[in-house]
Amino acid sequence: MSVCGPNLAEGTGMRRFALAVRALLATAAGATPPLQPPPKLLIVISIDQFSADLWDEYRPQFTGGFARLASGTVFRNGYQSHAATETCPGHSTLLTGDRPATTGIVANIWTDQSVTRSDKSVYCAEDELASGSSSTAYKVSDKHLRVPTLGDRMKAVSPTSRNVAVSGKDRAAVMMSGHHPDQRWYWDGKQFATDLTGVAPPRVVGAANDAVRNLLSAPSQPLQPPPFCTAKAQPITLEGSGKIVGNGTLARAAGDANAFRASPEIDAATLALAAGLVQEMKLGSGSVSDLLAISLSATDYVGHTYGPGGQEMCLQLLELDRELGDFFAFLDRSGVDYALALSADHGGLDIPERLRLHGVADAARVDPALAASAMGKRIGQKLGLAGPVLIGEFSGDVFIDKDLKPTDRGRVLREALREYRAHPQVAAALSRDQIAKTPMPTASPVGWSLVQKARASFDPERSGDIVVMLKPHITTIVDTSRYASTHGSPWDYDRRVPIAFWRKGFPAASREDAVETVDIMPTLAAMLGLPITAPAVDGKCLDGVPGVVCSRR
Repeated sequence: MSVCGPNLAEGTGMRRFALAVRALLATAAGATPPLQPPPKLLIVISIDQFSADLWDEYRPQFTGGFARLASGTVFRNGYQSHAATETCPGHSTLLTGDRPATTGIVANIWTDQSVTRSDKSVYCAEDELASGSSSTAYKVSDKHLRVPTLGDRMKAVSPTSRNVAVSGKDRAAVMMSGHHPDQRWYWDGKQFATDLTGVAPPRVVGAANDAVRNLLSAPSQPLQPPPFCTAKAQPITLEGSGKIVGNGTLARAAGDANAFRASPEIDAATLALAAGLVQEMKLGSGSVSDLLAISLSATDYVGHTYGPGGQEMCLQLLELDRELGDFFAFLDRSGVDYALALSADHGGLDIPERLRLHGVADAARVDPALAASAMGKRIGQKLGLAGPVLIGEFSGDVFIDKDLKPTDRGRVLREALREYRAHPQVAAALSRDQIAKTPMPTASPVGWSLVQKARASFDPERSGDIVVMLKPHITTIVDTSRYASTHGSPWDYDRRVPIAFWRKGFPAASREDAVETVDIMPTLAAMLGLPITAPAVDGKCLDGVPGVVCSRR
């Protein structure tokens, strides 16, 4: 965590909450008194693309920060229960207590054919009405998030509570901090930036950006893999590009910002900035609880670039374990009374070339004919219709051209459903009416049907006319020159993520029961003694987490 180099001086020791503030939180409408005073600083960490499969595989190897989290209460069967397992929807569940159908964040990017600009794609964390904004060069905004976050709720009860977020991605920082952050910083490809105006940047941000610039100006040396990682170092040639992955050591040339973000360096910088903000803002030293949300992005970029099954991911996770250990050691020295929560926005699918070597015979790259543009062209020619007809990607939300006549839209819908359902790589093609008529699921997320998973992601204003779901082990990456693998499916390798809670002195517990990421926020609210008033949430407080009393009023 030395990349930013702040002076991480020790704090002055723990302070207790004022009795009056504790009483206010404990007796507020709907609140249940916590078992002990709430933590002064609540830190919620998301590891982007950190599947429960990776947690299970690497847990015996962890000796640092992940090992500490493993000594808390761990739910190894946490679920991003919805179908749209992407970064923005997943992060929107973590601190709102709501599924994407409620948060309104149905994808990283959706289509809005009503916008006046030529670019009809809308990025989940942009203000598309801002002058010059596009889905790729956008004005960062929280406007699309329809619900409050935990930090928003904390500030509504105690305005002096601080709500801070740091991330390698803007959308993660926005979705975790919500509408009323005090500080929000994210890597924009060149430096840590913010969308907040009228807020003085802490001094540590400038120091962090200077340190990263200095770091990038020189090459990084290859990481030295331990035996556990070298056992995974099998070179694999990717279909389409001939690129070799699997045995990389995450070295980086000078000035290579893409390699920087697909390496432990970006996580180290993010954690160092977080530590500097804790120190400079004196987070956790006020009279009420503060919230620090951290989203670490390198695991996702490593997974996309190399796949999650090779030496590269092994090096990334073991290095991240060490970096988290350094960060927690800094917090220990600060004397702040803190609690931790950990989860992920989604999991990920390994590259089909490696999966097949491991006996997954049906692993494949998607048929290019399933692209919405290609499918729409064929349907348009068959039905005698001009225009794009269909708008979208290989899977997920597909939109029908709004300029078609209603009768023609109906013809396209019927033909598209028939074509998609007949394709051997498609598990389901669902119409928006079919999804909208499905009740929101309430049972364990383990047994949800495909249409129930789609329902948890469905928003009538933003979701597509058709939702296409590919069969297991089909990756939508065709051009492998940049990325090798991805996520976004309704299958458990993308849905299942770890959920962990830790606080000093609390006993360890390993839980096998299936829970949802939307359960994290109400559980943390109960830890704080914070009432969950209107609006209500989709998640529930998790019984059995030490230090938490769940109200069932």
